[in-house]
Amino acid sequence: MPLKVTSTNRPSAFLAMAVLSATRELEAEGADVIHLEVGQPSTPPPAAVSDALTASLTTTATHGYSLAFGEMPLRKRIAGHYDEFYGHSVPADRIVITPGSSLGFALAFLAAFDRGDRIAITTPGYPAYRNLMVSLGIEPVLMPARADEGWVPSLKALAESGEPLPDGILLASPANPTGVVMNDEAVREVCDWCHQNGVRLIMDEIYHGLTFGRKTATALAFSDSVIVVNSFSKYFCMTGWRVGWAIFPDDLLETVERLAQNLYIGPPKPMQAGALAAFDDYAGLKVNVDRYQENRDVLVTTLPPEFLGDMAPCEGAFYLYADISGLSGGGVDSVELADAMLRQIHVACTPGLDFDQEQGRNHLRLSFAGSTAHMKEASRRINDWLPKFLADH
Repeated sequence: MPLKVTSTNRPSAFLAMAVLSATRELEAEGADVIHLEVGQPSTPPPAAVSDALTASLTTTATHGYSLAFGEMPLRKRIAGHYDEFYGHSVPADRIVITPGSSLGFALAFLAAFDRGDRIAITTPGYPAYRNLMVSLGIEPVLMPARADEGWVPSLKALAESGEPLPDGILLASPANPTGVVMNDEAVREVCDWCHQNGVRLIMDEIYHGLTFGRKTATALAFSDSVIVVNSFSKYFCMTGWRVGWAIFPDDLLETVERLAQNLYIGPPKPMQAGALAAFDDYAGLKVNVDRYQENRDVLVTTLPPEFLGDMAPCEGAFYLYADISGLSGGGVDSVELADAMLRQIHVACTPGLDFDQEQGRNHLRLSFAGSTAHMKEASRRINDWLPKFLADH
């Protein structure tokens, strides 16, 4: 079936997953689909991770409930990761293991905000932020991040909007879907601004480690009140394992613990045992980052310029946010284009409407987390097909 988009006051559909479902149907019919629609590493996690999970299944230690905050060995190992990776110390008792980072955001919203509160988020941005807030009775305040502003939202514009300051701000760096990376000074400025104005900051650092040419500091280095959410899914290639973590300030820990106890009791023990080994091969993980950078360069240099348009710079993560507004004089809709690409040339990508309900019909998100060979083949198919599509449009 063609992709459909509806606009309601309820949580909207997650189009990336709708596209994935459509690709499954085509693959069941024998189609050779190239997956650019979901942010899922094509490489497995480090071998030690799977070995640790397998070994854990033979011990009684992984058969019972986990503590609500997760097992202390993993929390301590994550604290060690902050020392090794960032040169910043984080107390293990502030680290909360979650069943995927999605539950980390839910805990943050429930613990730090009340129904009716307002949280500013970037548009374009990850749709689950908005949908989860709406589900919890929290009002999303959209901060546009556009090409002419470097794809970074303006706190000055937010402060000068004439509206009351929001109760919270949620920012992601590297960002999904744009791949934009805030420099360390910009993160520091946001932390300072939030502290001075009594605004709670949540930083999505899920794509940390996936930056090209430079490392980034954690917001924890600049603020004691920030909530940081991270995950084993992206950098550590453990998407389906559903293990994440969040780091909360001291004033929220008691509330977070009660929420975790009642929402999910505790994260699964076997997955935590596997995650313990994820930090043991930084060199191997860097090989993946180098491949992502190569994949990005393949798409940027070989896709048609009119297909890319005024795209976001994609300095991190593994997404290219293409600007299709110039195709056919602006008469091409991203939902229509994504559907045609999937059906006619079996290249799956996500309409920008998933990430921006105002201007998303002018954009497509392409994930370059797959193999380099797939990126080259996807570009070949698009180059061969696009002129025919535009001629018929």
